[in-house]
Amino acid sequence: MEEVLKRLQLQQGQETGVSDWWEVTQERVDAFAEATGDHQFIHVNPELAAQTPYGGTIAHGFLTLSMSVPMATEVNLDVGSPMMGINYGLDRVRFPAPVPVNSKIRVRVTLDQAEEVSGGIQIKQTMTTEVEGQEKPAMVAERLTRFVY
Repeated sequence: MEEVLKRLQLQQGQETGVSDWWEVTQERVDAFAEATGDHQFIHVNPELAAQTPYGGTIAHGFLTLSMSVPMATEVNLDVGSPMMGINYGLDRVRFPAPVPVNSKIRVRVTLDQAEEVSGGIQIKQTMTTEVEGQEKPAMVAERLTRFVY
């Protein structure tokens, strides 16, 4: 574990990778609305949403956050052979721009911090969700993960 921690600490402040592009479909947005009970028209009613400044439906911010987790697993970070990884939470999450339905998003991951905690290593990563063809990111989140060895 000490060797893994040292290697991770050498990578602090560096981008560790970028996921593939994932399409955000209306079906995915509708399924998220159903699962969470958040049926706000801006997400699920294309006709009403077309009358807003967005010009159509947009993904829920928390759907964007949820999608960032499996996308971030596409970014290979060598953490050795832990017994398990645990989602420890988030320090900060912001949604600076919408994700239009039928757009493609990807997540860019930076390793901010690696530190020893009881029984393992905790890392902080910044996940920046980009929308294809859009300059402003859709989401920036600081994610905490604990690895138990």
